[in-house]
Amino acid sequence: MKYDIDHAKWDSSNHKCLMVIKGSIEDPIRGSIPECTTATKYLKKVKSQFTGSSKAYASTLIKKLVNEKYSGGGIREHILKKSNMTSKLKPMDLELKDEFLIHLVFASLPKEYETFVVNYNLQLDKWDNEKLIAICV
Repeated sequence: MKYDIDHAKWDSSNHKCLMVIKGSIEDPIRGSIPECTTATKYLKKVKSQFTGSSKAYASTLIKKLVNEKYSGGGIREHILKKSNMTSKLKPMDLELKDEFLIHLVFASLPKEYETFVVNYNLQLDKWDNEKLIAICV
């Protein structure tokens, strides 16, 4: 008898959890996830759906990081934007060194900043993001 009561409570809780989870997911995404009887199984299906897309997101970030050129406006914002992209790669185990980011930033700048690139290449010390921003701005 106790088992039946506990099982009924569990069924009710599981049903409510599934409703909350499904209600918080966009319709197109929810339609692509197969039906499950438990909230735990449903969450595992959601996770498996997005494992591949995190790789696609990383590829998109890397392409943007490498290909995006400075298009005018604030140089500080441009450097911070690139820095932000690299920080988004860290949780995916794709951390880039600051030195590499500095070279990517220099590669994205127009010819007017060429003296900064030459100046950086002639120095023995390596710059970090803060120094790059301070010097370029």
